[in-house]
Amino acid sequence: MAAPSLAGYVVGVTADRRADEQIELLRRRGATTLHGPSIKTLPLDAAQELRSITELLLRNPPDYVIANTGIGMRGWFAAADGWGIGDELTDALSLSRIFARGPKAAAAAHAAGLEVASRAPSERLDEVVKLLLEEPLQGTRIAYQEHGDEPRGALAPLTDAGAEVIRVPIYRWIVPDDVAPALRLIDAIASKRLHAVTFTSAPAVRNLFALAALHGLDSTICSAFNETVVAACVGPVCSGQAIDEGIERPLVPVRARLGLLVRSLGDHLAEQAQPVDIDGLQLRLQGTALIIGSHVVDLTDREAAVIGLLMARSRAVVSKSQLLREVWGSGDAHVVEVTVGRLRTRLRDHGVSIRAVPRRGYLLEHIAETSS
Repeated sequence: MAAPSLAGYVVGVTADRRADEQIELLRRRGATTLHGPSIKTLPLDAAQELRSITELLLRNPPDYVIANTGIGMRGWFAAADGWGIGDELTDALSLSRIFARGPKAAAAAHAAGLEVASRAPSERLDEVVKLLLEEPLQGTRIAYQEHGDEPRGALAPLTDAGAEVIRVPIYRWIVPDDVAPALRLIDAIASKRLHAVTFTSAPAVRNLFALAALHGLDSTICSAFNETVVAACVGPVCSGQAIDEGIERPLVPVRARLGLLVRSLGDHLAEQAQPVDIDGLQLRLQGTALIIGSHVVDLTDREAAVIGLLMARSRAVVSKSQLLREVWGSGDAHVVEVTVGRLRTRLRDHGVSIRAVPRRGYLLEHIAETSS
């Protein structure tokens, strides 16, 4: 039976909204998770700006509406229902042409009783803008349901074309009140104790780096992301923010879906965990899980690092000094001997062991007989 695709990996989660769902998806695939939300989603107070703008649009309906997100459109109509003007909002916007950024926003518009005139093919705001620029915009009014992480100047082409853009703020994203979990996550990234971190919004990326900067760790986590820790971003806007922060190659699924994000991460890490043949016995290291045939052996971080070095040089001897230097950085060589001793005991039950080569070091070998 194959090991789960994320067995042995520790994945950091930065989301607040739908975090439980994401964590469950990761755990079903075998991952261990560390939740450190770097974002908090706040609905805007009903007595504030949103109600004033909504009433303005009721009096003078817009020519176009940009439905940006599913949660945003649902939140807007839920607020209007709470004020007793939900039907009036539907009637007003039914006079507008609705342009949706993606299927969730389109579905929310349909659920509110609105027809969607057009939808961006790959869920990017700039594509919605391009579609709108094909319309006669001079003198028109466009209601833009704010997302909160649109690229700077993204809507400028609409105003340049002569349209008035009315922003409709539904919620805002801030740093959580309790930043301790996010700081624990940052520390785990900086020390490379995580194998991946997931981001489901651009503000989550931005806030994580801002918190890290307050503690002088922004450059450190950036280096970690560019070396061993995978930054998995749900979509192009999110990955664009990651690139802006200095992450060179964020992982992005083909479509902005939470399930696809988790699946893409599993596929990506599986590609990195290439099997190694030790005299006919196949070994694969997934994070801290060593897969030996059909067996899964859970290791500590240091044990996994030792095995990883031995597997990387499967037919060559790795010196004790190299293991000490690359796994521990420095210290007494005795820690290498103790770790190797523990590994020998655990691995022999699965047909593999670590053989000491006098005055040279260690190498992996397939043993013909296993202990009972």
